[in-house]
Amino acid sequence: MHGAFVDASSWNAVVGRLQADGYRVIAPANPLRGLPTDSAYIASVLRSVKGPIVLVGQSYGGAVISEAATGNSNVKALVYVSAFMPDKGEALGQLAAKFPGSELNPALVQVPYKNANGSTGTDLYVAPDKFRAVAAADLPETATSVAAAAQRPISATAFTDKATSAAWRTIPSWAAVATNDKAIAPDLERFEAKRAGSHTVEIDSSHSVMISHPDAITDLIRDAARGQSPTPALAETGLTPLGIAGAAGAGVMVIAGAGLVAVSRKRSTRAQ
Repeated sequence: MHGAFVDASSWNAVVGRLQADGYRVIAPANPLRGLPTDSAYIASVLRSVKGPIVLVGQSYGGAVISEAATGNSNVKALVYVSAFMPDKGEALGQLAAKFPGSELNPALVQVPYKNANGSTGTDLYVAPDKFRAVAAADLPETATSVAAAAQRPISATAFTDKATSAAWRTIPSWAAVATNDKAIAPDLERFEAKRAGSHTVEIDSSHSVMISHPDAITDLIRDAARGQSPTPALAETGLTPLGIAGAAGAGVMVIAGAGLVAVSRKRSTRAQ
């Protein structure tokens, strides 16, 4: 499940690795119209999948999978990648205010839109000149300038909608903390993972982890599919092109969505 401002192609590098392992992969489109609409849509996608599922969400996609997985007994593991993990009754704006470090809010541009019924709403974009610094500071400018131009907006209501459930309370979870994240504060990601009792790794990365460190994120998804804790690994240094991911395989379907992520990869386990 991808997050705001991007599409499913941001998972391409991870998808390819999981497919090479024999996993079946789905990277669905996130409507980005607000938590009730988006979680209901993804829940319907999940109901179309037969067999066990590892459900992956990045950034805003983490909030979506937390609701969409509720009540679906096929979802065996949740993976949160530099993600929001709201509890029941929490709004993302409220959650984001808990810790300093995010530079997303002042970088947002508001654009009004009109619905077919005449009602109006507000879409949020990241200002193109701030996109790289906030979302993917360790990706090449050639890549982030294209991503900024092609970004998908999210409805402003996504940050005020209150979560109605939290699947991480009953489903085992894994989490990747991006230590240089400027979109979601790293301390918030740590707080959420600790609260959920997630198996956690930390990656020396910007918000767009799965793009610049696809091996680290693929390893975390493999751990979730196998039901095991992450093991420390040395950092990889290479960058990969922008892509998106959803995964499942060898008896387990992994479904991923993304937001933005990048970084120089350094992993470490955190005791929960």
